Amino acid sequence: MTDTNQLLVRKLGLVDYAETWHAMQQFTDTRDEYAQDELWLLEHHPVFTQGQAGKAEHLLMPGDIPVVQVDRGGQVTYHGPGQLVAYPLLNLRRRKLGVRDLVTAIENTIVSTLSDFDIAAYAKPDAPGVYVDRVQQGPSLNQNSCDKIASLGLRVRRGCSFHGLALNVDMDLTPFNRINPCGYEGLQMTQIADCSAVKPAFDNVASQLLKQLVSTLGYSSHRLIDH
Repeated sequence: MTDTNQLLVRKLGLVDYAETWHAMQQFTDTRDEYAQDELWLLEHHPVFTQGQAGKAEHLLMPGDIPVVQVDRGGQVTYHGPGQLVAYPLLNLRRRKLGVRDLVTAIENTIVSTLSDFDIAAYAKPDAPGVYVDRVQQGPSLNQNSCDKIASLGLRVRRGCSFHGLALNVDMDLTPFNRINPCGYEGLQMTQIADCSAVKPAFDNVASQLLKQLVSTLGYSSHRLIDH
């Protein structure tokens, strides 16, 4: 019998966005009530993704980076190598989780993961994702502001979640300058590599995120499948 309290984890490596998105859709549409929940850990080739409510004015100058219109919530964001993407494919009805519960759980997972790297981070009630404080220098700048280190966008269908989170680990952040990230003009993005005294190992960050997510969501165990 399938252990529905075990999380099946797939490490997919560097993969194409559209192919992965369609695979998530297919998994969600065909899974039955006994299917194990899955977590996909991966990186994407450079791509901008625009959520269902996305506004064209937030795409400033995409240039040679493709733009994909997708079925998640939220506005536009960027994915690229060096960014840890995690897609929790969960039966929310079975786990008795609402969408807000899942958002909070994911944000808490990211905050706990960053804490393991001595990075103080937090969620904001009015803007999904995870942020870190930045002290700016200069008389014309606000003394305290925040940068975004992780983005979040979900879709729920048939009581099950897909899409997920993107945590900036050690990547080229300049493509974010071509958009208003998550629909916020002037929002600055940051990453673990710029907030930690120690250069992060990507696999270590992924392992810590997995550990925290399994704990936060209350799974009894997880099983890892390398691809």
